[in-house]
Amino acid sequence: MQGTRNDRADARRVLVLSFSDLRTDPRVRRQLALLCREFEVTAVGFGCPDDFPVRCLAIPDRHWSTPCKAGVAFLLKARRFETVYWSSDCVKAAQAVLRGATFDLILANDIWTLPLALELKGNAKVVFDAHEYSPAEFEESWQWRLFFQRYNEYLCRRYLPLADAATTVCEGIAEEYRRTTGVRMTVIHNALPYQDLQPCRGTPDGRVRLVHHGGAIPSRQLETMIETMRYLDDRHTLDFVLVSSVPRYLDRLKSLASGDRRVRFLPSVGMHDLPRILNRYDAGIYLLPPNNFNNRHALPNKFFEFVQARLAIVVGPSPEMAAQVRRYEMGVVSEDFTPKSFARAISGLDRQRIDRFKQRSHEAAKELCFERNAEILLTMVDNLIGHA
Repeated sequence: MQGTRNDRADARRVLVLSFSDLRTDPRVRRQLALLCREFEVTAVGFGCPDDFPVRCLAIPDRHWSTPCKAGVAFLLKARRFETVYWSSDCVKAAQAVLRGATFDLILANDIWTLPLALELKGNAKVVFDAHEYSPAEFEESWQWRLFFQRYNEYLCRRYLPLADAATTVCEGIAEEYRRTTGVRMTVIHNALPYQDLQPCRGTPDGRVRLVHHGGAIPSRQLETMIETMRYLDDRHTLDFVLVSSVPRYLDRLKSLASGDRRVRFLPSVGMHDLPRILNRYDAGIYLLPPNNFNNRHALPNKFFEFVQARLAIVVGPSPEMAAQVRRYEMGVVSEDFTPKSFARAISGLDRQRIDRFKQRSHEAAKELCFERNAEILLTMVDNLIGHA
């Protein structure tokens, strides 16, 4: 890549570690896209992207084989957390492919990569990207609470203070990490790159075209948005553009909506195409019940995709999303998380208000974009290891 730092023989070496699919993880892909322009990057994770000039080392996408899981459960209950961690197939595979390698900086994504990053560091600096709040990752699940909550708490308490810098996705999560670990986090939002789009004009027939996209994941209780449609008149339509994360759940959603012709399920689209597809709608909607800590403080990729698509935005009173909607005057926030309340918020959208909110999203798009986050991350890296 001509004109980038990583062409130079003295380019600094950066390792990006993530126990996720590097081809589809939006946050990690943005890290790779940014860092490969500045540094010589090695990426380790599940699957290798072919659209970045990075050295990619793929590892198995499992932590423990089925025969080992009973033993791991016993060790977790016995609180032998170090034994559990270093027995992970992912960890052992990463150790093997990285043996003898040296780096100037390691970017560790999620708590399960951090102990490995610290073992590998040598003279490198380690940046930990927590993404969300690991000690409450799946706290709505009793199985997760039984086996993994104390494990994640241990990893955070033991290893997070050893990182040279740390980041997370929003202020509420950063404050909780500060309260529980004493570590101050830098906030880097889940914003995508700036999209050169204009707000789409409304339809002549006065329809209000609603859209929701993302993963079909049961804990998100997407059925509440289907129920919302029962309280809205025939001007309103709702399209779901979902990834079949849990196929049985997606089937159940389709069954619940089968009697309402206003609700459609469209094929999922690639990340690069999402803003252009979403731009055709009037409002992006997300009613996310606060059934766990991370959902309560969610400020997800889809929120920023709504912004870049220049949509009016309707959300429940989730504090992080609601604060952004109100700050930039991009939409409305329902009084509570019930479908009836959410419907009241949507029904107050007339064409004039929708167009005004779309224009506000258009104005906010230059601030709520990855380019702003990129400045924060690059400054952090340069402060730790200097310019290449």
